Amino acid sequence: MLTRISIVAALTVVPCALVSSAFGQAPVVDGTLDAIYVPANDLAVQALTTGFGNSTLGLVDVANGSELDGLHAVVNGGVLYLFFGGNLESNFNKMEVFIDCRSGGQNRLPGNNPDVDFNALNRMGDDGSGNGLTFDTCFSADFYLTTTCGGTPVAMYANLAQLLTEGGGIGSYIGTGTPGSVPIDNVKYGVKVAINNSNIAGVDGDGGNASGAGVTTGIEMSIPLILLGYDATTQKNIKICAAINGGGHDYLSNQFLAPLAPMGNLGEPRSVNLSTVEGNQYAVLVVDANEPDCPVVPPACPPDFNGDQLIDGSDLAALLSGWGTAAGDTNGDQTTDGSDLATLLSAWGPCV
Repeated sequence: MLTRISIVAALTVVPCALVSSAFGQAPVVDGTLDAIYVPANDLAVQALTTGFGNSTLGLVDVANGSELDGLHAVVNGGVLYLFFGGNLESNFNKMEVFIDCRSGGQNRLPGNNPDVDFNALNRMGDDGSGNGLTFDTCFSADFYLTTTCGGTPVAMYANLAQLLTEGGGIGSYIGTGTPGSVPIDNVKYGVKVAINNSNIAGVDGDGGNASGAGVTTGIEMSIPLILLGYDATTQKNIKICAAINGGGHDYLSNQFLAPLAPMGNLGEPRSVNLSTVEGNQYAVLVVDANEPDCPVVPPACPPDFNGDQLIDGSDLAALLSGWGTAAGDTNGDQTTDGSDLATLLSAWGPCV
């Protein structure tokens, strides 16, 4: 679990893990697609016309529509770089980014997450009735970043938060910038966010072009892996779910990456269950092609080898007979050793 202590420690530790080979200079976070992202890391392409207006102005700051055309991602120097081709309307529409990068996390947003950007997460989370934005079955968010832009002149703002399995955790406002010229560069957390709203390609409104391919300006961000709580011992692949939301985090558009099945805007976030929508509404930056998309859920009572809901001598015998092999493994490390024996002894008696 990424705790309050570990996230604070993350601020002073230089990231050194690399989860994806990246050759050459790291991307410049300025809202423009860098060569290092393409072509291998083109993870998702929009397939729906936007229900939040097609931007036609071609200006780096002001946009009169919101769309998510394509997602590119790469890890370089222990930092995850994300580029979303498209536009973010300068009326304070929200760009919501959820990242699944470790065990645990939230498949459904509860109502006790950190209060960031006017309580954004809890506005989308459970209001006490058992609802709350629910992701695809194999996606449990560990980290959240939201950005927006608006005002005169146009300014941009961003916030981030941990998404701990049990809720709580740390969230923070990370700064302001100017689309097209001054990115948000938060030294404390090592996070950068930039917007270039000049795109007039990609998807149109109803009845127009429905492909987001080829867009090279949009929303870009970089996040240190250590801040994400990335833990390759529990999950190597990094999953990203992004969406455009209303100004109060209260009305989801049809602009998701990976894209939704053909449909209009989704509306109230608390009523949205993405697992009921055809396909997966997330993209995967693959680090290990052999890693299953859905993590294997351990049995509720791992040392119960014979399934009788009782840890006793027969289970102990099974564990000892598999010593040094995977036969008596209880913690998923594919070997039976002292840690498995300790687990069995501590669970002795009826399974609970």
